[in-house]
This record gives sequence, C-alpha cells and structure tokens, in this order.
Amino acid sequence: MRRLRASRIVLGIIAGLSAGLVNAGLLAVLTGPRAMGVLSGAEEPATGLVIHLILSALSGITYAWLFNPIPDSDAEGLASGLAYGLLWWMILSLNLIPIVLGEGPQWEVEAVASAFPALVGYLFQGAIVGLGYPILYDIVTHWLGPLDEPVEGPQPLAVQHKIVILGGGFAGVTVAQHLERLFAGDESVVMTLISNTNHLLFTPMLSEVTAGGVEAQHISTPLRAFFRWTQVIRGEAKAVDFERRVVKLEVNGPASHAEVSFDHLVLGVGAVTNFFGLPGAEAHAFTFKSLEDANLLRNHVIEMLERADAEQDSERRKALVTFVVAGGGFAGAELVGGLNDFVRGSLWFYPNIPPEEVSLILVHSGERIMPELSFDLADYAHERLKGRGVAFKLSTRLANAVPGAVLLSNGETIRTETLVWTAGNMPHPLIRRMGLDGDAGGAVTTDATLRVTGRPNVWAIGDCAAVPDSYTGKRCPPTAQHAVRQAATLAHNIHAVIRGRKTRQFSYRSLGSFAVLGHQTACAEIRGVKFSGLLAWWLWRAIYLVKLPTLEKKVRVTLDWTVDLFFPRDIVQTTTSHRSTRGVEALARVDARR
Repeated sequence: MRRLRASRIVLGIIAGLSAGLVNAGLLAVLTGPRAMGVLSGAEEPATGLVIHLILSALSGITYAWLFNPIPDSDAEGLASGLAYGLLWWMILSLNLIPIVLGEGPQWEVEAVASAFPALVGYLFQGAIVGLGYPILYDIVTHWLGPLDEPVEGPQPLAVQHKIVILGGGFAGVTVAQHLERLFAGDESVVMTLISNTNHLLFTPMLSEVTAGGVEAQHISTPLRAFFRWTQVIRGEAKAVDFERRVVKLEVNGPASHAEVSFDHLVLGVGAVTNFFGLPGAEAHAFTFKSLEDANLLRNHVIEMLERADAEQDSERRKALVTFVVAGGGFAGAELVGGLNDFVRGSLWFYPNIPPEEVSLILVHSGERIMPELSFDLADYAHERLKGRGVAFKLSTRLANAVPGAVLLSNGETIRTETLVWTAGNMPHPLIRRMGLDGDAGGAVTTDATLRVTGRPNVWAIGDCAAVPDSYTGKRCPPTAQHAVRQAATLAHNIHAVIRGRKTRQFSYRSLGSFAVLGHQTACAEIRGVKFSGLLAWWLWRAIYLVKLPTLEKKVRVTLDWTVDLFFPRDIVQTTTSHRSTRGVEALARVDARR
C-alpha cells in the first residue's frame, strides 16, 4: 500500500516551532517578560508568544522551501541558519513589525541599534533551525523514505544505470545533488558530470568581481566538493552518438578524446554569447559570462585608467575612460552600475584624470532598461544610475565596432577602447550539432516532464532547453531559479523511470527578480511586492549569501563585503589584457573613415 509521506511544509512547521519555543524559553530566562516584545513587538507576553510561534512556524516553512536541497554538513546548516536568521530579522524587526505598529521601516542607526537584542534572538533561532532541520529530515526519511516519493514499484535492478550530465552550472550540479540523495549511494547507478570548467560559478555575483567587490575565487566552488558518489570529468562535449549511447569528449586539448556511455543523458550545457552576426562585435567586444571574462575586463579597465593618467591629449584620454556596455537587461545594468562605482571610486588614485572626462554608457535597443521588471522599478533603476553618472542610449542598437570606436544605429560614433557585450545569448552550439528538435531560438524542446522530444532517455533543462511553462503556456524563462527547480523535477523523474514509478510534470511560478545597481542600491520585485534602495540591496545580499554554496565561500564573501565598507577598491592589475594593447592611435583611422 501507499504509505503517507510527511511533507516539507510539516517538517518546516515542526522545526520552526521547536526553534521558536527554545528561543522563547532562553530569552525569557535572560530578559524576563520582555522576551516576547523583543521578538514580536507585542506588549502582552501571551499575545507575543502566540505571534512569535506563528512567525516561527512561517520561518520554518520558508526555510524548508528555500533550502531544497538541504545543506550537506552541520557547518553549512549553521551558516545557512545564521544567514536566514539575519534575513528574518531584517524583514520583521526593521520593516514589517514597525509598519504594523504604524512606525514605518526602521533603518536609522538608533533604530537598528535598539533592534540588536532581537537580532541575537533571530540568529539563535536561525542556528537552531539550520542545525535541526537536516536532523529532522534525516529521521523522517530514514523511516519513511524520500519525501514526496511514491513507494510502489520494483526494487532496484542489479544492472548498472549510467546517468551522464552535461554541464557544470546551476542546472547540472543541482541534478547531480538530487540524484545522489535519491539513490543514496546505490551501486547499481553510476552518475557522471561533465563540465568544461572545474567549478560552479555563482553568476549573480559576477559583476561584483569586475567591480572589485569580491574576489573571483570566492564566488566559484570546485565541482568535486559537491559530490560524494558522482564522477566529475573536466572536458568539452563535442558530439553525442544516440545510437551507441555515448558522449564524445575532448578532455586534454584537441589531441585527446574520450567516450562516455550513458543510459540517461541530461543536457544542461547552458548558453553562449550571441553577437547576432554584428560586424566587429565579436572581434572587439568583451563578453561577460565567465570568471575569465570578469577578470579580463577588470584588468582591462585598470589598464585604461593607468594609460589615461599618463595621457596628455584630452581627446585620447576621454576615449580611454569611456566605457560602453551593450545590452540593458539585468546583466548589462548590473555591470554598468558596478563599473561606474569602480571607475569613479578609483579616480583618487589617478589625479591626472578629470572626473568629468569619465563616461559610462549603456546602449539598449528597448525603450527602457531591464524590461523584466515593472515599469516603475525599471524607471527607478534608470534614474538612480543616471544620477550617478551613467549615460543611456535607448532605442538604439550597436551598428558596428572597430578598433577605438563603436558606431550606433542612430549614426553616432563613440570613441572608446572598451566595449562590453551583454546584449544576447543563444543555446550552446552542441545542441545544434546534435540535431534535436528545437525552438526558433535554437533551444532543444522538451515535454512537461523535461524529456527531449523524440528521445525518451534524453532530458534537458536550463538555458539550453525550451521547457513549457505551465502558468504562461510559453517557454520558461532562462533563469537560475527556474533551472534549479527543473533540476529537482528532472532528478525525481529519472529516479522514477529507473524504479518503475510515475513521473511528474514541471510546474513553477517565478518568485520575482533582483537587480543590484551598485552603491548600496538595488531593486526587487517579489510576487508583486516591490522593493528598492537600501532595503532591496540588503535583501539581495542576504538572499544570495544564503544561496552561495559552502560555508567557506559564505565566510569569504562576507569578509570581502566587510572590507569593502572601510577600504577603497583594489586596483592591482594581475594580467595585461591583450585587447588593451590595441592602441588609441586607431582613433585617427576611425576619424579618417567618417
């Protein structure tokens, strides 16, 4: 018979209530009757206790929902719980409770200081949930098996099932993590992850690497650190033979090839930059998708500042400190905001560069930047960036790029040595080479269970897949939050197929979007609720710090952010960009063509 399964919601309520009771008891001993007022804002202890327990249950539910999969170690659970407690304190003590009491958000120094006792309480409660939830989860799954998994069906087969995952991004790593938990070391199942890098890049923080806010290694985690039973192969998938069921790899350069066989193949290879055939863009623009891209651009920007400080000719100096970003989506807006902070904040190191000569320009084909956000938030982002010195060329496309200049569709020429392209992506070329059914953009089409059309043993998720959205009827947006949820569903379905059970369809409604604009400013839209300014910036940092993998990386990024509060950005140039040697003398040739 089907056995009843405890849901994550129930586990979250139990964990939250348990932590809330322990926290309330401890605070009652330490602070007396004021304990409930500290945590809930209520004057009456009985009322405060009820409110506190309700909030504790909600916090447990949201923790169970956010941390799926759960942390892999006690240290990670503790770090996640502390970060979650900090976030809960910011939302409740500084915002919601004061608003309910008619006082409005409390972000003044005095108000934050007065809320410090509540911070201690929420951190303690978060630590209890972070440490206790995995234990509770393990106890329940030990007796009942994996949560939400039907138990009927045949027992594991004696033969091996080979699962190969292409791609070491959010999608691929999350699939492998879920499969490891579902199969729990079952030796009849062999899992292999193939990636062209040896790390998972936390892309939401990539612009902070270029802007000097965090170190590159601190937002990248070795793939091998995630897994216990999954084999990791550093290599480039070149082709797939579906008849023989093998993936053909280039593992140690063009002369070294290998083959990996599979029974189930997961495509999570992501997307690459799309220049749309624009003349000169691929040859002269910086891309912005990898750690190498971020480091190369950062060193190039520093090189431009060094050369501009020594340049006597004002026109050439202006060209050196003019930085053009093409593409006004999230990546472009976040990058231009971070670069603007970095460049203008570094000028005091370069006394020979007049601040009025520095120019950051965002070129966007649409009428407003960040069309993914609502109009008022996009307008807020535009005005804040403009107020800090960023110039905009809206309803304008890049027409050409040549050494020393970019040409726009409106006939304008901008003299610059720096062009960054964030204006388009396309699915990885491997998808096209495999000859699978795809949509107009080249993404491989899947059904609602994430199976590739016409290939029952091939699955696809993430940026390279056209997954139907059950809410809109269109393709799911290519975002990390969709990719990791698709990965959980896909892992469930592969496990179900191997065990002879029922698969399920992917369904997920987007939570919303965050965009950081630099200088302690961000904007966010979460299920219709809009945030902007310092609050959104704090939320952005708190949420992404929680999501950042491993305790070590959380600590390192926190230290980077702390140092950034007190010291100027580091302008050490670690490498010399090959594109920095193009020379501003090319500007004369551009003028001659005009």
